[in-house]
Amino acid sequence: MRTAPSWARWLVPLVLLLVWLGVGGTLGPYAGKLGEVATNDQAAFLPQSAESTKVLEAREAFDQSETLPAIVVWTADGNRVTEAQRAAATDSVGTLVGSTGVVGRPSPALLSDDGRALQAVVQLEPDLGEELPAVLDEVRAAAQNVPDSEAQIAGPAASQADLSDAFAGIDGLLLGVALAAVLVILLLVYRSVLLPFLIILGSVFALGLACAVVYALAERDVVRVDGQVQGILSILVIGAATDYALLLAARFREELAARGDRAAAAVAAVRRSFGAITASAATVALGLLALLASDLTNNRALGPVGAIGIVCAVLTTLTFLPAVLALLGRTAYWPSRPKPSDASAEGHAVWRRVAARVDARPRLTWVVTGLALAALAAFSPTLSAKGVPLDEIFVNDAPSVAAQETISEHFPGGSGNPAVIIADADRADAVTTAAKDTEGVASAGAVSASGRPGTGEPQVADGRVLVDATLDAAADSDAAKETIERLRENVHDVPGADALVGGYTAQQYDTQQTAAHDRTVIVPVVLVIILLILVLLLRSLFVPVLLVATVALNFLATLGVSALVFEHLLGFGGTDASVPLYGFVFLVALGVDYNIFLMSRVREEALVHGSRQGVLRGLTTTGGVITSAGVVLAATFAALMVIPLAFLVQIAFIVAFGVLLDTLVVRSLLVPALVIDIGPRIWWPSALARGGGRPVGPEQPAEQHSA
Repeated sequence: MRTAPSWARWLVPLVLLLVWLGVGGTLGPYAGKLGEVATNDQAAFLPQSAESTKVLEAREAFDQSETLPAIVVWTADGNRVTEAQRAAATDSVGTLVGSTGVVGRPSPALLSDDGRALQAVVQLEPDLGEELPAVLDEVRAAAQNVPDSEAQIAGPAASQADLSDAFAGIDGLLLGVALAAVLVILLLVYRSVLLPFLIILGSVFALGLACAVVYALAERDVVRVDGQVQGILSILVIGAATDYALLLAARFREELAARGDRAAAAVAAVRRSFGAITASAATVALGLLALLASDLTNNRALGPVGAIGIVCAVLTTLTFLPAVLALLGRTAYWPSRPKPSDASAEGHAVWRRVAARVDARPRLTWVVTGLALAALAAFSPTLSAKGVPLDEIFVNDAPSVAAQETISEHFPGGSGNPAVIIADADRADAVTTAAKDTEGVASAGAVSASGRPGTGEPQVADGRVLVDATLDAAADSDAAKETIERLRENVHDVPGADALVGGYTAQQYDTQQTAAHDRTVIVPVVLVIILLILVLLLRSLFVPVLLVATVALNFLATLGVSALVFEHLLGFGGTDASVPLYGFVFLVALGVDYNIFLMSRVREEALVHGSRQGVLRGLTTTGGVITSAGVVLAATFAALMVIPLAFLVQIAFIVAFGVLLDTLVVRSLLVPALVIDIGPRIWWPSALARGGGRPVGPEQPAEQHSA
């Protein structure tokens, strides 16, 4: 760049800046439009090949998949429901016939065994979308015409409405909280007014581009987007783009202090940070793409969507930010100014002290930190991933949850969420008998054309019948899932029935089993991907294995802490079955990022100063920027807690806490201490393992150092 014509030195950055301003102005609005192509259909969370999913497909022949049930439950103000109230309840939902969104005729009001509650089922159109809350309000208004009673609505329709309400305004709220957190942290850490805004602007450009690409693909049904994927995409892009920008901005500051020429400093900063940024991005993107091996629809959806976001974050970091820094130079850091000392490790007093303490007693450092992490990891098996109970899906009070609790109080635990059995019509009686004889089943009956089980002739479609089995236990309980196992075993044993068991509880059971299988498949794939990238970047076999092992230990320690916090502080009865897998993919891939930032710099310094001094200088020069990046990423993921869903709150805590633990303990203490203690041979089989560095000045050659 020093030999380039003067016009080229400012024209190229200016053109890049104008291109990104055009991208931001044109595509930026898509960051708020992604909800238009998002779906919160619960079928997105089901495994493709599971028995419960096959039941959903088979139900289409009965026209049952084309409705969305809303279960109305009434509780009497007195001790018992009167006949007049029962008649009024049936009449009230009967007035809904022909109303917008209502399919067929609602069922008559059914009296509970204790005589204190009624329930009726109103079938709604499945694709009401934004009209669903208004339709439910109409159902609720009709149901309230029963004197001296309280009406509530439960069932899939009410749950879907509450879920949509939880994601309402996700674009603006989540983005605002995340960006505000990033801005405050950057202002406090860097004490610069302009640089934080430049970094945030780059992350917003990346998010706009990513959302525009995902929007176009989702509109054409190439990818699937739901509320969870949408929220994670925003957080992932903002966090990753900010992390990569901090690394490049710190390197630019060093180069500018050493060279004085802003254009040359920008080119040098990109060249020297390119490997670390692209390698770290590749670990996250490929780790996310490994989710394509999952049998869960929403897991597979997150893979390509998240990878697109990471690619966009890298693009803005390596093009927009260098262009702006080349144009502004030292002004970007105003009111602070890059000093000559910024070009060396001498300018980082705090991290010099940390490096000196690690160097003084490396073995004690890694033994103590390793044992502490291992002690926390010992609690990881106590993290229950059997699913979130219905009353804990929403962090705040949701009307559908309260209504379901009312149903469970007065009707059999599985009432309103029966197990659904599909079987050959000529074996309907045998299948129904087998279901009734199953321990944990309260009642079972073939569904008639009216939609009610055990009344009239069974409805037959394509030679198959539908049997509803109400369970004794609550639909989301472990006891109910055990009943599903027994029920499947019994009906499968009916000769010639070709029976399948589905329904809400079966879906939860299948999701849990599939998630456990996914972990055994995807975790090794992600580890191999990360290991290969580290081998290519560091040109070593020993160091990559060490780094992957430390990040895995950090993940297990985080799960251990999460198990204690979720149960004893937050009161969660369990975690979503996919939480450990999501936590692994994010935490391991993102955790390796910081080790990539550190060890790529350590290798660079070791080639000049030897292995030991390379570790100390690498830790000193990258300590501040990596810690800042970790705090920023933790804060952005913590922003997911504004969405009142247990799944996202759990993911937010695991990633935020794990990133801080990795940044402050693993990367700052454990890894440097291990590398110093093991010595140059840790770089085997590269030349550095044989003392390939070139020590300079009065420092002791690394190959003579003895731990």
